Amino acid sequence: MLLRANSLKKKFDKENVLDDISLEVSQGEVVAIIGPSGSGKSTLLRCLTQLERVDSGRIEIDGKLMVDTVEGKAQYSDSKTLHEILLDVGLVFQNFNLFPHYSVLKNIMDAQIKVLNRSKEEARVIAMELLKKMNLADREDAYPCELSGGQQQRIAIARALALNPKILFFDEPTSALDPELTGEILRVIRGLANENMTMVIVTHEMAFAREVADRVIFMDSGIIIEQGPPEEVFGNTVNQRTKEFLQRWSSEK
Repeated sequence: MLLRANSLKKKFDKENVLDDISLEVSQGEVVAIIGPSGSGKSTLLRCLTQLERVDSGRIEIDGKLMVDTVEGKAQYSDSKTLHEILLDVGLVFQNFNLFPHYSVLKNIMDAQIKVLNRSKEEARVIAMELLKKMNLADREDAYPCELSGGQQQRIAIARALALNPKILFFDEPTSALDPELTGEILRVIRGLANENMTMVIVTHEMAFAREVADRVIFMDSGIIIEQGPPEEVFGNTVNQRTKEFLQRWSSEK
């Protein structure tokens, strides 16, 4: 099991944002997390990638312990272990988070050099291979402001992949894009799924989640309401809250 999370709890201003969340993700599995805005989906991803700290619970990634609960409180591992875990994960944000003053090539090379201590030559070779994979090899000298949103998001995905993560997290990767550009990103993610990349994807793209995910998790009010194969969650759910959410989605299409 690549990811194990047990009994995660997180509060903001005394409000339960995550309330006893547990999940596991296997090597090569694609998990889609769906649910209404404010259900805790993005907070869960931020906790799994160390951008937020849980109040209690246990998280283990690739056999390395990130956090466990001791006497009712979260106790995180030492900084060396946390750094090693960070190298195992990649996170693609909804708003790209590229460095605006760096070229496309430098955006992809920089972390490789600083984090993995790769030489400039090796980092450049890897960056160019990823740009070809994203169909953006001709934009290596461009700056983010010169690219479309879809191109920027593909660069962000390439930057994450350049660090060879064992698991890749996506936080609503298409929410800032128009429908045409959304298709570009979904094709990239679909390709990664075909390559058996382990991914956890928070998304509002229900049709995409149904098509690509091995498992779908439906969250609401900080808890996991239901999870299972896409055909079960989308086509045969018996949970009333899931039905209401999917009916609303269907009526808005």
